[in-house]
Amino acid sequence: MRSIVLKSLDALASELDRLTPLKLWGRVSAVGAASLRVGGLEAAARRGDRLRVAPQGRPELLAEIVSLSPEGATAMWFGTGEGVAVGDRAWLEPQAGVRPGPAWIGRVVDAFGAPLDGRPLADGPAFAPLRRAPPPAAQRRALGARLETGLAVFDTLLPIARGQRIGLFAGSGVGKSTLLAQLARGVQADVVVLGLIGERGREVRDFIENVLGPEGMKRAVVVAATADQSPLAKRQAAWLATAVAETFRDEGRHVLLLLDSITRFAEAHREVALAAGEAPSLRAYPPSTAHAIASLVERAGPGAGAQGDVTAVYSVLVAGSDMEEPVADITRGAIDGHVVLERTIAERGRYPAVDVRRSVSRSLPGCASQAENALIARARRLISVYEDSEPMIRTGLYAAGADPEVDAAIAAHGPLEALIAAPALQGAAGAFATLAAALGNQTPRSQ
Repeated sequence: MRSIVLKSLDALASELDRLTPLKLWGRVSAVGAASLRVGGLEAAARRGDRLRVAPQGRPELLAEIVSLSPEGATAMWFGTGEGVAVGDRAWLEPQAGVRPGPAWIGRVVDAFGAPLDGRPLADGPAFAPLRRAPPPAAQRRALGARLETGLAVFDTLLPIARGQRIGLFAGSGVGKSTLLAQLARGVQADVVVLGLIGERGREVRDFIENVLGPEGMKRAVVVAATADQSPLAKRQAAWLATAVAETFRDEGRHVLLLLDSITRFAEAHREVALAAGEAPSLRAYPPSTAHAIASLVERAGPGAGAQGDVTAVYSVLVAGSDMEEPVADITRGAIDGHVVLERTIAERGRYPAVDVRRSVSRSLPGCASQAENALIARARRLISVYEDSEPMIRTGLYAAGADPEVDAAIAAHGPLEALIAAPALQGAAGAFATLAAALGNQTPRSQ
């Protein structure tokens, strides 16, 4: 009983901290399609502060300050600016943030932490800022042990270690959402936080009910910002999903963070930065895009001290498999491995459509034993040899016995394809035993 009272008092104290004894008012001096300018607040306002605007005869609107000058503050809408006129009043809002707690597990919330199912949602005791520094670099732990994922390809060739951050690079229609749901259900974690950024509303519900399913939702918190929402809301949804993961990490839990997608986060940041006056450069992305992506993904990863860890998977939308486009290139340099889903593999019916040759897990070789690493190296070598020789093999130009390495690659191709598409029904040990059989080797000893 005493603990319940203390938690209630903590929640009340957190709410009181957000109250302000006075409101600072200004007046709208200019209105644009995506932004507005407010005068009278430039001495007190800071970039990132929230504004509440009160149009005559219409509901109040929320905006965020994106730039400041002696002439006033420039802000962007969280919704639309319909009905706002020059001279309307605007005032500063308290600090933005949420209080995630155990009651959030199994629920779906929007970019502001409000429940999307219409049912009440109890807050946790601790206030979680949307933007927060990562744990000190010198105090963070190294990557932890290999995690079992329920998928043979990730339990063997592309392992995911506790605290690792990987990117899932894919075009549209190659099974990205299904793979994310499989990881949400299969990866060993205490809590799963799923951020759906810029998805169509129908797809959000379908993903939750049919792809993720009731079993997946039992340990999940879903943060959703649909495609019709403003760039500010999409960007904030990514920050909120990360803040929720940090909250459970600070309690000592292991959290799996799935963010779909980092590309839409970057696109939202681009719109905000351009409205703030930043010049476009990298294919219309402003220079601050690299810092925005790195700042977001760096918040995930191993914790420090008594904290838990955040293992993160970030999907990246790549048009035409262009891995050199700005968002893909920036993200690949900021994370601990990348998995490429290839359209041609999906078109021939193999799921997950992982292109092993172009994918890398930077948890290797540390998270596998010497024997396991030898198997992984051999498998990757045979996959590479087969793909290099595939035109000759398929056209009948290759004669069996001409090259022992090509012969071995041909013999292993079918079993390796089956392994990549298979669930890991007996965990990593069983998956490695299957890999050893595919290569004609003995079962390795696990680390």
